[in-house]
Amino acid sequence: MGGQVRAQMGATEWLLLASLSFLWGGSFFFVELALTDFGPLTVVSARVALAAVTLWLVILAAGLAVPRAPATWLAFLCMGLLNNVVPFSLIVWAQTEITGSLASILNATTPLFALIVAHLLTRDEKLTGARLSGVLAGFAGVVVIIGPEALAGAGRNLLAQIAVLCAALSYSLAGVFGRRFRGTPALVTAAGQVTCSSLLIAPFALVIEQPWTLASPSPAAVCALIAVAILSTALAYVLYFRILATAGATNLLLVTFLIPVTALLLGVPILGETVSLSDLAGMALIAAGLAVIDGRPLRMFRRPACQVSAG
Repeated sequence: MGGQVRAQMGATEWLLLASLSFLWGGSFFFVELALTDFGPLTVVSARVALAAVTLWLVILAAGLAVPRAPATWLAFLCMGLLNNVVPFSLIVWAQTEITGSLASILNATTPLFALIVAHLLTRDEKLTGARLSGVLAGFAGVVVIIGPEALAGAGRNLLAQIAVLCAALSYSLAGVFGRRFRGTPALVTAAGQVTCSSLLIAPFALVIEQPWTLASPSPAAVCALIAVAILSTALAYVLYFRILATAGATNLLLVTFLIPVTALLLGVPILGETVSLSDLAGMALIAAGLAVIDGRPLRMFRRPACQVSAG
């Protein structure tokens, strides 16, 4: 599925991945504000629609070509389904039945699914022991940060939990499917995806929630909706497709581990939250897992040992 990519993480890719985690980590804050005055489907629909308008304005200003081939738009439609419509809808519904913390832990299985999907469907992103151990360490770090008590309700509402796991699987399929866009500018791919997503989601929001019947939203809710559309969607997906083109699906979806860390770090200055010892332990586990996956820190430790033995 898709052509071969370099599937390596250099300094640029790690910087972009960290930036993407901040954009998506901040989305939880923006969405929480927006939901005070808007329904969930309205938030999702407006988020992708405003992102699409923003991206197409940038594309027109930059003079980039607009794809016209039906096959390209069919691919955008599939990407929108896998990366937005299916997972967004499943997670929104699931969070009416289970806690956000439990949903976050279940969603952090995305890199695990990505390892399996990429191993089965690609030739250059095969499963290795080091990568699997790194992903498991990162997942453990997410559980520690969010708190083991979030797993207390794991035995109830099984259907909702399965829904989040299906969303994680959908994200991993999208990561592999999106490799085919590596020859298309990231701006154009991001715009095509969110455009198709908005066309698919908007009818449901209009019919089910009838947003025109809502009371006048507060300025804070409106600003939050604009922020989540422009920063956490439009800009975020440009970075998403840029990383995917050079680093591959399994490396890209490691961002799922970084999102709880950045959400925590953003909560300190914005919400006055504090960092606990368990938070620090969780971040250390995530850092260790990412180091194992990257491989270079381990090679740095091995090199002096090899040099000593060679002497």
